[in-house]
Amino acid sequence: MSKVSMSTIVNGPADEVWKLLRDFNGLPRFIAAIVQSTTEGSGVGAVRTLTLEGGGPPILEKLESLDEKARTLCYSIVTSPLPVQGYFATVELKELGSGKCELHWGSTFEPKGVPEAEAVKAIEGVYAGAFEGLKRIFPG
Repeated sequence: MSKVSMSTIVNGPADEVWKLLRDFNGLPRFIAAIVQSTTEGSGVGAVRTLTLEGGGPPILEKLESLDEKARTLCYSIVTSPLPVQGYFATVELKELGSGKCELHWGSTFEPKGVPEAEAVKAIEGVYAGAFEGLKRIFPG
C-alpha cells in the first residue's frame, strides 16, 4: 500500500477555509486542473464527477465521511484515469489561531500500471495544486 501525506499552512480563518473544503462539489474553485464538478446525491455517499482540463476520462469520487466538528472529510476514488486503485483520502483542517490554519491531505492507494514513485508523484501533484489554489484564495 502506498501513502501520500502532505500539509500546508493556509493564511485564512479555519471556518472560512473549511466552508470551501467541505463543499464536495467545490473542487473547481481551487484546483485549476478540474474544470467542472457535478454531484449525484448529497451528504455521505454522494458521488462527484470531476472533469479535467484538456478532457479525457472523468474522475468519480465518493464522499465516505464528513465530520463538521473535527473538520475532516474522507473520500474514495471510484474510477479515475490517475494511476491508482483502492484510493482512500482524508482531508483535515486544524485551527492555528491568528487567522491561520493547517491543512493535512493524506491518502493510501495501490499504484495501477506504473511504478510506485510515478503514482505517488501524480497524487502529490494533485495535492500541491490544491494547496496553491487555496493560497491564491487566502493570500494572507
